[in-house]
Amino acid sequence: MSKGEDTVKPVTLGLIVGNRGFFPSHLCETGRAEVLQVLSDAGINVVTLSPEDTTYGSIESLEDARKCAELFDQHRKEIDGVLVTLPNFGDERAIANALRWSGLNVPVLIHAFPDDAENMTIADRRDSFCGKMSVCNNLRQYGIPYSLTTLHTVSPSHPSFQQDLANFVATCRVTSSLRGLRLGALGARPAAFNTVRYSEKLLEENGISVETLDLFELFGWVNAMADDDPAVQAKLQAIQDYVQTANVPGDSLVKMAKFGVAVDNWMQENRLQASAIQCWTAMEEFFGVVPCTLMSMMSNDLIPSACEVDIMGALAMYVLAQASQKPSAIVDWNNNYGDDPDKGVVFHCSNLPRDIFKQEGEDQPSMFYQEIIAGTVGAENTYGTIYGRINPNAFTYLRISTDDGTGTMRAYVGEGEFTDDPLLTFGGYGVVRVPEFQKLLQYICNNGFEHHVSVNPSQTAAAVHEALTKYKGWDVYRHS
Repeated sequence: MSKGEDTVKPVTLGLIVGNRGFFPSHLCETGRAEVLQVLSDAGINVVTLSPEDTTYGSIESLEDARKCAELFDQHRKEIDGVLVTLPNFGDERAIANALRWSGLNVPVLIHAFPDDAENMTIADRRDSFCGKMSVCNNLRQYGIPYSLTTLHTVSPSHPSFQQDLANFVATCRVTSSLRGLRLGALGARPAAFNTVRYSEKLLEENGISVETLDLFELFGWVNAMADDDPAVQAKLQAIQDYVQTANVPGDSLVKMAKFGVAVDNWMQENRLQASAIQCWTAMEEFFGVVPCTLMSMMSNDLIPSACEVDIMGALAMYVLAQASQKPSAIVDWNNNYGDDPDKGVVFHCSNLPRDIFKQEGEDQPSMFYQEIIAGTVGAENTYGTIYGRINPNAFTYLRISTDDGTGTMRAYVGEGEFTDDPLLTFGGYGVVRVPEFQKLLQYICNNGFEHHVSVNPSQTAAAVHEALTKYKGWDVYRHS
């Protein structure tokens, strides 16, 4: 299984250039060119009116708005978001009408050019500062949600706008990727884990479907495979290329390969984009390996796979991966770290993606047996877990839950850092530092959130929060 086209395709933005006739229209020509260059440099595809369609490709009238709306409607399957830029005051009604008539339901970023205090003549004064407020006022009246730049007016070449644009693109990726998302639940949740219960119906109301499969059925597919099946041999080679397997019996590796082929086929046939798998203890007792390496490989390809049938954990992994385009992991908030209130230890057995680990020396990831479950079912039945330490870097964490009592989707999100503090343990692990960590832990416990959390080596909390609150309407706490 490899990264899907939806994962790697560049983001496409619709561009609206606002104009107001009795303001300097020539600013729309230069402003449009500047914004298009910035978008091109960022690798963003653009759908926008041309100077042949309207004056300088801008909009200021009902007819201009109609042309823009029709163009966007023609490209609705491509457009992930809309950037509204105001080189001058702009016509707020034309902008609002274009968005309404297009029928798009995508994130919208409002940008306004700054005036030059030394060039405020009637020929060059923009008044975008004021016009932006009018645009926002009208969009609010029209019920169209929108995002803002950090600075009220800002040059497209300014680093602040570059960051705003990067955040907005991440928000667009998250929002668009959640439409029609399909998740796979393989096996029943462990009986002891009420914590991973969730509402399929609430997910379905939010456009997210769950496809279930019993382990018994998958094991039937596995048992029908021959050891020398080309697909099995190809998966076996992929496993050996992915992680060190020197200490793992050959028959265990073949079992993993068969399991991986069966899961790949199931996910491809059902168009699934993430999964959650029953990883203990039926797998070990009746099949003889753990699925962690196969799950790690999928997550590393931005097709997240969560353990213990934690569908909501898989969803959070997917959101973070879409925002950052980097692999996500699922871990436990697991231990304190000494007496530092802002530090802790995260851990899983583990199925962490390879790219999140340190890659050198004794810390590089390797395959081993699952020491926790081995005490119950025997080490020989638990090969397949990946041991290693998470590489020190900044990270974003996210937990999503369904709240059946209130019929709502809820979540928390924030940022921290993986540190290089000394720690010797097993599984996949890392030491984290989270500002005001005790406050976050209080929030988690007071609100009954799960002990699982999804993490990603990126700083995308702002983009994720914007996507899930403003454009999905979920109840999200952003910790800072």
